[in-house]
Amino acid sequence: MSTPNYRTINIDTLDPDSPQNFPLDSLLPATLPPPSNSGNAASEAQAVRQLLRSGDPAAALIHVLDTAPLGGDESAKQVHLATVIDVLQGIRQSEMIKVLEGVLSGEGGVERGDCLMKYLYKGMAAGGPSNGAQSPRKSVSPQSTGFSQVQARNLGEGGGGQQMSVLLNWHEKLVELTGTGSIVRVMTDRRTV
Repeated sequence: MSTPNYRTINIDTLDPDSPQNFPLDSLLPATLPPPSNSGNAASEAQAVRQLLRSGDPAAALIHVLDTAPLGGDESAKQVHLATVIDVLQGIRQSEMIKVLEGVLSGEGGVERGDCLMKYLYKGMAAGGPSNGAQSPRKSVSPQSTGFSQVQARNLGEGGGGQQMSVLLNWHEKLVELTGTGSIVRVMTDRRTV
């Protein structure tokens, strides 16, 4: 009789506390919305843009945060991120506090604040323009002076620098109203936007 080769035994199947024996889906909340596709996200974007055109930025921001595709595919999440950034860029800096107070008040305000914080961090991580296209002006080009131009100024084209500035302003105002607890909740939440 031969002895078993202990190096080939998968001990994770024998351990009851192993992730292989534990359904990781149970870590997500039961209230997670069903997965959405990019078609639904595009129709939501149209509805949000209509709210913005009607002059109700608080309702547009509430709608876009309440319909966040937490369980959607990546293309739906990217479309929704672009919509959120459009809404945030469409609100004047002087109206930020008033809009945020309207969004955070009432039932579900804390969850909306956390969702907005997730979008702010995702937008900051994305860096450049929300559509992912690079402007020809942003390419590195040698100058006649010998210095290289690392990044052009975004003079009215809504590029990464302007977008980052908007996101940082919203982050500052949101932390001012919600405190640092929102940051901790976002960093520990398994649901992504």
